[in-house]
Amino acid sequence: MTSDASDLPAASARSAASATDAPSERARCLVTGATGYLGGRLVPELLDAGHTVRCLARSPDKLRDHPWAGRAEVVRGDVTDPESVAAALDGIDVAYYLVHALGTGRDFAATDRRAAGIFAERARAAGVRRVVYLGGLTPAGVPERELSPHLRSRAEVGRILLGSGVPTAVLRAAVIIGSGSASFEMLRYLTERLPVMVTPSWVRTSIQPIAVRDVLRLLVGCARLPAEVCRAFDIGGPDVLTYRDMMRRYAAVAGLPRRLILPVPVLTPGLSSHWIGLVTPVPRSIARPLAESLRHEVVSRERDITWYIPDPPGGPIPFDRAVELALRRVQDAQVTTRWSSASVPGAPSDPLPTDPDWAGGSLYTDRRALTVHASGASLWRVIEGIGGDNGWYSFRSAWAVRGWLDRFVGGVGLRRGRRDAARLRVGDSLDFWRVEEIEPGRLLRLRAEMRLPGLAWLELRADRDGQGRTVFRQRALFHPRGLLGHAYWWSVSPFHAVVFGGMARNIARAAEAREATGAEAEAGSGEPARN
Repeated sequence: MTSDASDLPAASARSAASATDAPSERARCLVTGATGYLGGRLVPELLDAGHTVRCLARSPDKLRDHPWAGRAEVVRGDVTDPESVAAALDGIDVAYYLVHALGTGRDFAATDRRAAGIFAERARAAGVRRVVYLGGLTPAGVPERELSPHLRSRAEVGRILLGSGVPTAVLRAAVIIGSGSASFEMLRYLTERLPVMVTPSWVRTSIQPIAVRDVLRLLVGCARLPAEVCRAFDIGGPDVLTYRDMMRRYAAVAGLPRRLILPVPVLTPGLSSHWIGLVTPVPRSIARPLAESLRHEVVSRERDITWYIPDPPGGPIPFDRAVELALRRVQDAQVTTRWSSASVPGAPSDPLPTDPDWAGGSLYTDRRALTVHASGASLWRVIEGIGGDNGWYSFRSAWAVRGWLDRFVGGVGLRRGRRDAARLRVGDSLDFWRVEEIEPGRLLRLRAEMRLPGLAWLELRADRDGQGRTVFRQRALFHPRGLLGHAYWWSVSPFHAVVFGGMARNIARAAEAREATGAEAEAGSGEPARN
């Protein structure tokens, strides 16, 4: 087994022989990171290619509502837990490692190192035939110590997996262009919102972006690599551009006027991350490593992967076409996964306390109930459509201020919006909430991912009373942490009648207005009501 480009077959005949010797049977694949952006898209691609798939997830319920959920096995576990990793790898041929601890704090590199070591050791012990890892493209000629912490960690994880004793393919990509990717969302919002931009000097750095469809095609193809292949591969699209070129070409594809871009050297990666956080939905914890990774030129030094996985007819997808495809997905509300699909690092994961039997300490609640002169279906449409562009039905300016405050202290704020304008599924991010549970036609439970001195949930229900009337029930719950948590609740409780009371009244009115205008009848004409 080798790990450098010099060992690529020297002649076409040898390459053809290697490809012919590639495993042809359907593989049993493990996908880690299936709740994330790429993992959630890779699973159906592997299934469509004829492979069987097992997903390792800390919260399996987050995968429950994915269209492919019934076709894949989902097991509970964490890559930092050796026992759950060993159980997940049992009987697996090809293991995809698509997780990282980016944004979990200053020790994220140590977490990545420990998790990769556990995965490598357990994969070898389980007799896994191949490991596939997607890392970051590193700049040529730049000492590793000068790379961003993000890229250094990605490179270290790649080395750990390559040294596992299991044949490993490490794919190294720069910027991935696809609907919902963090890189694409950053590019989209910067270009659309700022016709005149004062930008960091890294907008003049050369980058080789790649379409997400090509990344997925290569990841799937790695399942059939010959056993002797154990190395890293640079992957990229056909265009080498500066970030400034990318913004201008995005504007052209999107039909926007030409953008005026003025690079300013004094904008450091730290200041850049604040700037990106102000303009785009990408929080500072993710924006900073993205910005730091663009300080150096990131261009593929080889295309050796094509010896094993040939380009499709017409070649890899060009940048303009990748943008066009991504924008079409956004406009048609067909974004299957987003950068925010994965849980926010450090976000609480404790289960909702069950009252009245819960014995874990204080649990503050705010309850509202209103009779609604509309059908349950009309009320549910309003409930499921909450957030994003539809807002929160109560004092938009107050919610906006709360979102800004959250971003100021490093939280996600309100800008994550929704994956789909009309439908939600378990695991979806929804502004600074995440969908923890959804019972179509009946219940929506959201978990707070804003920065709080405690845990918080918001429940919205479409119910019926004893007389058959539609009732809207709303419940906010807060489990404080320490004295600060208690102080927080009592400091904001005077505003609950205005904020939560106004929300309940406005949701009820919106449902009644929907019923009165016949919107529900139109919406329901093509499908049964979801009660």
